[in-house]
Amino acid sequence: MALPEIVSEQEWLVARKALLAQEKELTRRRDGLNADRRRLPMTRVTKPYVFTGPAGEVGLVDLFGGKRQLVIQHVMFGPDWDEPCPGCAAGLDEFSEGLRTHLAARQTRFAAVARAPWPRLSEMRQRRGWAMDFYSSYGSDFNYDYHVTLDPSVAPVLFNYRDADELRASGLGWAADGPGEQPGVSCFLRDGDAVFHTYSTFGRGTEGIGDAYGLLDLTALGRQEAWEEPKDRVEQPHGAMPSFAEGES
Repeated sequence: MALPEIVSEQEWLVARKALLAQEKELTRRRDGLNADRRRLPMTRVTKPYVFTGPAGEVGLVDLFGGKRQLVIQHVMFGPDWDEPCPGCAAGLDEFSEGLRTHLAARQTRFAAVARAPWPRLSEMRQRRGWAMDFYSSYGSDFNYDYHVTLDPSVAPVLFNYRDADELRASGLGWAADGPGEQPGVSCFLRDGDAVFHTYSTFGRGTEGIGDAYGLLDLTALGRQEAWEEPKDRVEQPHGAMPSFAEGES
């Protein structure tokens, strides 16, 4: 087994400072990337998607729960599957009540969506102890339109913003030939009853799930803290304190 090299405290400090410089540069670059993400334009959602949840059938605007933003985790759980994707399930296992509360404090709701029919989702949710909002998109175009269900017989394949030819050229022909389910996260912004799609990410881009700041960084409003760019995105920005208290300033 290969372990780190053993050095003196002085040598370790030199190496650690060198790594710290890289870490600070990464933080600055990540802040810039997040600001550019918030500057992305958005598209209006006009299709009347229908989801099924504990209260029956609902529309996309209902998933916001009155909040301004909605983050959806696209869970790989097909209509004929007995179990969801183990990776997706592991992510949901880590999604705590505290994280949902922190997102809500920044006007953001989280929901998981899968194509499995609601009775199967409901049973799985109860069995695994998942308390987050969970909805079935079974029978709708939602998964196809947001490119997490890939089936060329239903819709042209576009996975991680590459079409079928680009996927084959990059050695990902399996995604182009489908059918199949893929993981993803999509973000939406609400203005009254109007809903807008602001961002989607796939593959390793979903690794920030389980971290409130990581999820907020994917959204159009961001962390809603005063230091962020662009300015004037929210009326009352929060202070740079990760307490997520409602009265924070």
